[in-house]
Amino acid sequence: MDRRRFITQTSAGSAFIGLGGLSLNACSRETKKHITILHTNDVHSHIDTFPKSHSSYPNLGGVARRATLVESIRRENPNTLLLDAGDIFQGTPYFNFYGGELEFKLMSKLNYDAATIGNHDFDNGIDGLFAQLPNATFQLLSANYDFSNTVMNGYVKPYSIYVVNGLKIGVYGLGIELDGLVTKKLFKETKYLDPFEIASDIETTLKVDEKCDLILCLSHLGYHYKSESKPDDLKLAGKTKFTDLIIGGHTHTFLDKPTVTKNADGKNILVNQVGCYGINLGRIDFYFDSEGSIEAKGTRIIV
Repeated sequence: MDRRRFITQTSAGSAFIGLGGLSLNACSRETKKHITILHTNDVHSHIDTFPKSHSSYPNLGGVARRATLVESIRRENPNTLLLDAGDIFQGTPYFNFYGGELEFKLMSKLNYDAATIGNHDFDNGIDGLFAQLPNATFQLLSANYDFSNTVMNGYVKPYSIYVVNGLKIGVYGLGIELDGLVTKKLFKETKYLDPFEIASDIETTLKVDEKCDLILCLSHLGYHYKSESKPDDLKLAGKTKFTDLIIGGHTHTFLDKPTVTKNADGKNILVNQVGCYGINLGRIDFYFDSEGSIEAKGTRIIV
């Protein structure tokens, strides 16, 4: 499926963008397959709803509200994946007291399918992260962290494939360089590999060898940096060929709608990030028609 045409929509009101000859009513025609992708990033141990008196996020967020939203969307479309782009840990006393146990258990209750690893997920050390793995029923994905000389060896996959509504969905993970963000004693012998090179290898494997219909990246690189030498999601998008959506984290970027940009072949790719602390839930609906085209509609839902 080489033709990718995207519509984006925000929760604050519809903002439709027609690309590549897409008419504004294209999604109204009959489609064969419908896949929903829900996503979070940088939740940072925020379990409870913010208090009404909070200066920035009054009465927003909370795992209970997110669970209700996710359940409702799954009833609407059972062909749904729930993903996270990292920094699950650190930010409230829940992490200080329980070391990530509660976060992983609640994500498991919500039936997350996969998450990538952020820099703050090493805040209790790699041994602390490893200790919480029994509480996670979802898969941790990271293609550019080499854990071969650590306790995490064999517990993190570069990618996973999910068969949803008869379609193969390939999901891979990428992490930010830890040196300078995390002390060496915390990440120990974890090796950081070039995310652009790894992404190219993994997406080619997913498309050519695994024959995936849709390819997603869970990235904790950050949305955009001025430095040309620092990897970010927009630069990554411009270097990929087969990835359809990059779900980002790390920079706490609140996007009103997914960014539509071009990949290395001049085709459309979506980049999205929904801020931080669980106050938003990202939603991307992919539609596959009988002609092999993909259309997408992106929504940011305030929790």
